[in-house]
Amino acid sequence: MLKILTLAGGVAGAVALSQFPEFSQQYLQRLSGAVDELRTQVVAFDTLATAAGITREEALAELDGSTFQSGLQAHFGEQVHRYERLSADYTALRQAEPLQRLAQFWRFDDPDLAQRTWDDFRPAVPVTTDGLICAGIGFAGGWLALTLLFGLLMRPFRRFA
Repeated sequence: MLKILTLAGGVAGAVALSQFPEFSQQYLQRLSGAVDELRTQVVAFDTLATAAGITREEALAELDGSTFQSGLQAHFGEQVHRYERLSADYTALRQAEPLQRLAQFWRFDDPDLAQRTWDDFRPAVPVTTDGLICAGIGFAGGWLALTLLFGLLMRPFRRFA
């Protein structure tokens, strides 16, 4: 019975992880769009600052005073920070193959982009080498996880000679 359950865990892991290459591709496309949109905003802000003869940091510092100005300061500060973070993630993920993206899973950390990608994602049969390799890794991970879990759960019931 335990062998069947661990095999089922392996199959579940294979099915789940085999979807990663396509999910990562769709996330990368959304990430590209987000970076493009944020770039437009940051360039416009930087252009206004340059026209005023000040740096981005000085422009942000000048947006402190009234409630409205403080709100603008926080908004533009967050936009600049998000642009820099997403731009770095996009550059790294764009240059990576799907299996390399798997090793950089922490770069899929934008909750809004991940949720919108997941909402539109439709699982598919993996027919690429990357999908099959991910399926193999998922199978091994699922099988190993359940084997270890059942081993720990059964430990108190084993006889010690």
